[in-house]
Amino acid sequence: MALLTDLINLNLSESTDKIIAEYIWIGGSGMDLRSKARTLNGPVSDPSKLPKWNYDGSSTGQAPGEDTLKLFSRIPSEEATIFLLCVMLTILLEYQFQQTRDVQQPRSSAILMFLQKSLGMVLNKNTPLLQKDVKWPLGWPVGGYPGPQGPYYCGVGADKAWGRDIVDSHYKACLYAGINISGINGEVMPGQWEFQVGPAVGISAADELWVARYILERITEIAGVVLTFDPKPIQGDWNGAGAHTNYSTKSMRKEGGFEVIKKAIEKLGKKHKEHIAAYGEGNERRLTGRHETADINTFKWFDFPFILSLNRVWQTVVPSVRVGRDTQKEGKGYFEDRRPASNMDPYVVTSMIAKTTILSE
Repeated sequence: MALLTDLINLNLSESTDKIIAEYIWIGGSGMDLRSKARTLNGPVSDPSKLPKWNYDGSSTGQAPGEDTLKLFSRIPSEEATIFLLCVMLTILLEYQFQQTRDVQQPRSSAILMFLQKSLGMVLNKNTPLLQKDVKWPLGWPVGGYPGPQGPYYCGVGADKAWGRDIVDSHYKACLYAGINISGINGEVMPGQWEFQVGPAVGISAADELWVARYILERITEIAGVVLTFDPKPIQGDWNGAGAHTNYSTKSMRKEGGFEVIKKAIEKLGKKHKEHIAAYGEGNERRLTGRHETADINTFKWFDFPFILSLNRVWQTVVPSVRVGRDTQKEGKGYFEDRRPASNMDPYVVTSMIAKTTILSE
């Protein structure tokens, strides 16, 4: 095993100018990440210089063929490897002319939306970790349950925090790879963690979340742990897994921005059903109103002065959208859409929030 580790960590730059390019793309389900690697003759800094490549689309649930890429960052293992986040194109043969069609429509739509405004985003991603052979949360007794929720959120200790070595490795790997990861914490359900990507502007937040997901998949692969995107991996009185989205526009961050925020939230309320339909599969199992977010059929938000006036009752308030104390105190800032599930497509969610809050229908 030590020899294998040594080989994985070989410093290629000591013996060759060649580098490894890891091509990453999203598979046909919209959530399955795929990758394959190839050798390049030397370092590449300009995305236009990267060679186009293809793959068997019939084996990924996509049309047969793809094309071009975007240079993203370095792989965490060594400087002689780079990550490439790919844009897939299907090759069409019509009238004997070769044409291409973009099959990653959510990203294309998001780019068009984000050309409109300067938008700030932080994506908070919950990541339940499962034991490989039994698909049961990490640290839980097989077929059994740990103690009730309470001590696990941001908890410390061998009986409260399981999988910290994995998430710490992911944290550092993302920083090394150039991902704008801003923090991690243990979640309410034991064996579940959260990481945050951002603040980022426009399409970058979604791009970086996808690559952060890929890095976490690779790390859990090495650790022999299964990463699930299921928004409610364990039924019962256990918190689900969301992808809370912190969002602001330039006008929200200026003086008087809180009024802009309130109007934006009102617009979200009017489009609640439309958003829920696009916020992730299985979200109805998570949005029950009994845990961290309001019932799936309900849209509500509260400001903190109102919540605090309820004294103890405020602890049970579970909003769809949250506005933090600092934002209310300063009269400007951002709000948090707590409805997206952990398996949401960040291109869809971020562009949809922008469209609803900015553009008139």
